Amino acid sequence: MGGDRLENKTSVSVASWSSLNARMDNRFATAFVIACVLSLISTIYMAASIGTDFWYEYRSPVQENSSDLNKSIWNDFASDEADEKTYSDALFRYNGTVGLWRRCITIPQNTYWYSPPERTESFDMVTKCMSFTLNEQFMEKFVEPGNHNSGIDLLRTYLWRCQFLLPFVSLGLMCFGALIGLSACICRSLYPTIATGILHLLAGLCTLGSVSCYVAGIELLHQKLELPENVSGEFGWSFCLACVSAPLQFMASALFIWAAHTNRKEYTLMKAYRVA
Repeated sequence: MGGDRLENKTSVSVASWSSLNARMDNRFATAFVIACVLSLISTIYMAASIGTDFWYEYRSPVQENSSDLNKSIWNDFASDEADEKTYSDALFRYNGTVGLWRRCITIPQNTYWYSPPERTESFDMVTKCMSFTLNEQFMEKFVEPGNHNSGIDLLRTYLWRCQFLLPFVSLGLMCFGALIGLSACICRSLYPTIATGILHLLAGLCTLGSVSCYVAGIELLHQKLELPENVSGEFGWSFCLACVSAPLQFMASALFIWAAHTNRKEYTLMKAYRVA
């Protein structure tokens, strides 16, 4: 009689433990899947942000192509020796867009050395882009843009370098975190996802730092080079993708760390319960 009761009690305990363990596994698995989806979306957003040229956009009236000044600005913009003031003036005047790697302007498709034909209501416009070389990415910024004798502006110099480097650091951290997460799946353990969560947290901080550096750099540039009349500027969709990517990385980080930490704690309690 006593043996039957002990056997029934043991069976109930095992069944309860198995049921509770299954519920916990489902909860942690759901958190892990959601974190992976958020991580994937943030990685795509960050990669698209890095590879596109619409971090900042300028809106200006369309310029006539018959002006010698306009043609001179176009040629200077396309030159490998264009300094910050030269290409900034072109961006202001010709609906320019700026990314981390390239700068672009929109100009008439056909230029003439004589007076152009009579203008119609619409005419073809093309976008001309120039890439920032590595030398330009790490080149010093001057107190007065374009004036090499005005001294080096250390703040703008390091803001520019940070806005260029931090997105790549962020993307690298997320990719490394994905490899650790994959190893966690192969090992069927949530413990390694703590490292994945920490890496995503650092990636989010890098993304946030890059966005902050970019905003500060643009504001400081506009203080030194005022926008011409009838010209406006705004942050573009590439910049918005980076802004959205940061909170997604933070949310993924929180879920990864929560799932790993709570799973370890619950496993310890369940082990103690099972022994008892």
